[in-house]
Amino acid sequence: MGNKRSDSNNFIKQGSILAAASVLSRVIGLLYRSPMTAIIGDKSNGLYSYAFEIYSFALILSSYSMPLAVSKLLSGKFARKEYHNGYRIFKYALAFASTAGFVMMAIIFFAAPAIERFTGYEGLTIPLRVLSPTIFVVAVAGTMRGFFQSRKTMIPTAVSQIVEQIFNAAVSIFAAWLFVKVSTDSNRAGMGAAGGTLGTLVGAIAGLAFLIFLFIAYRPRMHVHLTHDRATHDDTPREIGHMLAITIIPIILSQTVYQASGIIDGTLFGKLYAGDDRSVMVGIFSKYRTLINVPVAISSAMASSMIPTLVSLRAVGNNDSFRAKLATSVKVNMFVAIPCAVGLMVLGKPIMKMLFPSTDYVISGRMLFYGGAAVIFYALSTITNAALQGLDKMNLPVRHSAISLAIHVVLVVVLLKFTNLGVYVLMIGTVTYPLVVCILNWISVNKYARYKQEITKSFFLPLAASAVMGGVIAIIRLPFGDVTNLSYVVNFVSAGMCILIGMLIYFAVIFLMKGLTHEENRKNRAQAASYEIVYSHIDNISANISILPS
Repeated sequence: MGNKRSDSNNFIKQGSILAAASVLSRVIGLLYRSPMTAIIGDKSNGLYSYAFEIYSFALILSSYSMPLAVSKLLSGKFARKEYHNGYRIFKYALAFASTAGFVMMAIIFFAAPAIERFTGYEGLTIPLRVLSPTIFVVAVAGTMRGFFQSRKTMIPTAVSQIVEQIFNAAVSIFAAWLFVKVSTDSNRAGMGAAGGTLGTLVGAIAGLAFLIFLFIAYRPRMHVHLTHDRATHDDTPREIGHMLAITIIPIILSQTVYQASGIIDGTLFGKLYAGDDRSVMVGIFSKYRTLINVPVAISSAMASSMIPTLVSLRAVGNNDSFRAKLATSVKVNMFVAIPCAVGLMVLGKPIMKMLFPSTDYVISGRMLFYGGAAVIFYALSTITNAALQGLDKMNLPVRHSAISLAIHVVLVVVLLKFTNLGVYVLMIGTVTYPLVVCILNWISVNKYARYKQEITKSFFLPLAASAVMGGVIAIIRLPFGDVTNLSYVVNFVSAGMCILIGMLIYFAVIFLMKGLTHEENRKNRAQAASYEIVYSHIDNISANISILPS
């Protein structure tokens, strides 16, 4: 009983650590985007964002799957104390990631001019070439993060993400300013975007350097593990290759489909949009995506922390704990995602003006109002993807993503060709894509895990508290009128006040309704831990934590 409780608490603790770091990283990324966008403008920001779509796609094809794949494979081996086989898998994975990352880096570097001509985004070559070496660096770093995650510690990943983002922010702002200053009128947009991408490269190098340092420090513990190996069979190179292939390929395909939606959206918009301000509109849309991704980072972090735990539980046949962990993850995510979605919808324009005062904030603010619900759907689709991977149903997220993408493409094409919605079509696609994925995922999780999600406390409770919060914020905002008529200072103060008041109201309502979960808390300590994160243990998350796994 004590071990189960300890395991549950560790699961929550590690997920919380990674979630906190991911949110902090996204917040840092959000904050530096504001001055960087002011320096380079919406057109350069559009090139910067589209270059990132291509970079992300290339990263997925080469190595993005490595953290999940390595974490999944090694956690299963380590759960059975097959340490020698686990470390051998890690070496092969590192070799694969390095090779694939280098090849994809070369392809993007040399193909950049052709990509610019095909997409029609003038100036795209420069940021793509500056960004391309990052693929190799992230490939190696991702594999090492997967290793540490398999040991059920998210701290190396968390700290490396923060280190990476700090360097990214500092270099991006300075390089953007410098590149714009030395640019000419003809290449200013591309040079401005390249300044931002240079920061990404430097940040990735800094994060990798930190991980290498930790890995060197961890090597003595690796040798200790090898002396306690219980493997009855040494995996051959062919067997390891097969394990890597059947794990990596489905993850690659699933993530490729997901990332392809962004590239397809940008390409379709560039081809079908009637206006001559395509890069500007894509830049505006990217600000909406940036805001949406901040709360989604919590779901991604929780999913990363879930996989090694779920795989270990399946390896030893503990299905009840598997379902309990999944239930906890869903509750924690909804506790955060629902109020974030409502908050972004109610305060869309004020937040955009607060963060991006020198560029268009009206359109992106409207996108948040109409498309804030995407936060909830992305959270659910991310968690259920992790659940299916933990169940060894690796092909199902691929299938569901492909079905959703097909629906998505048809919808985007029809709306762009036959309506005048313009860039709002991309926002609609951002909402519908994860919605379809999470519906299909839920059906499969219910089927294969015999899992039924509790509804009232997981969804209705945070929804009710969020509705109260949103209503109060809307009333508070009424005296201020239209955000376009407010000065930056007045908008900043009023928006900040509304955010703080909204948080207090939400937590107050949750606290008052806590009685609804009291009985459950007594019966299931694992599920109660999700509420304890909020109610009483936030200040103790980092207590007695070692940066290296045991």
